[in-house]
Amino acid sequence: MSGWIKIAILVVALLAFGVARMPYEQALSSSLRDAGLFPPALQIGTRDKIGQTCSAVALGGLRTLVATFLNLRAFTYFTEQRWQDVEETFNTIVDLAPRTRYYWETGSWHMAYNAASYYINDSKLPPLRRREAWRMSILKGRAFLERGIRNNPDDWSLLASLGFLLSDSNKYPAFRDKNATFAAAADAYRKADASGNALGYVKRSAFYALARVDGREAEALKEARRLYAQGKINHTPTLKALLFVLQAWENPQMDLLASAVEIFGTPENAYEILSMHWRRTREGFPVYGVSQAILLLEERLEVPKDKSVLNLPLLAPGGPDEWFR
Repeated sequence: MSGWIKIAILVVALLAFGVARMPYEQALSSSLRDAGLFPPALQIGTRDKIGQTCSAVALGGLRTLVATFLNLRAFTYFTEQRWQDVEETFNTIVDLAPRTRYYWETGSWHMAYNAASYYINDSKLPPLRRREAWRMSILKGRAFLERGIRNNPDDWSLLASLGFLLSDSNKYPAFRDKNATFAAAADAYRKADASGNALGYVKRSAFYALARVDGREAEALKEARRLYAQGKINHTPTLKALLFVLQAWENPQMDLLASAVEIFGTPENAYEILSMHWRRTREGFPVYGVSQAILLLEERLEVPKDKSVLNLPLLAPGGPDEWFR
């Protein structure tokens, strides 16, 4: 048998072997992708964006290496305030490394925080255009995080980051419906806590968001009591203040002074914490019974009427109406 015939037989055998094992490999790859152990196939659009050389590297199994280089490029765009380029680069990065939490959180932060802050202060644009650019940046940051959660549904940190964004007093006005936004924040925090891996603050953050949803006071009060009963780790000033406020909502006739001393320990502590709560106007917390309690505490502590905290001007509510005049 000649050498050429042997080579031809070998080639045919290799091709037949490749065809025979292709269904098995495709099924295995699909199973690994479904289990999150294998990255999704590299899309044609992504290969076009990263170029021929990087595409070859990525196809060779070094996708995270390409993502690292692109992350450095995105940082350069950030320093140059090229927000569209930052957004497009991070969209490519997460196509390459969809399981890497850092890229989802960093990309969202650049959109919802850095770009949004830039448009608040960008004097080159007229106010209406700045306002819309600010709002769209925050919406993009939210959408980017939600996309990351869909790719990593068990990642508590991504869920907590979404809850933080939606409950941020400087961000939630971009979403227009305050109640729906705070409810979504509470839901995100709850899902993060349900993962079993979240840090302790996540439970309290879910409650803080829920307490700001109109019409869900009874649910929030139940949660406040549950968290408070778990021990001192949850006895933060904010949780104590909200427990007091929600109990005042439940029972408008309650003894405000006695309840304040019971929760805060002393009239001095009650006065300090409730005064701070009264002035947190930008955060949208309820204030049932707070002004009446402050008056009673000032009388108890002999605070001169002209020194009352209620005489101090409240902080401006902030938000786009103030920023984009």
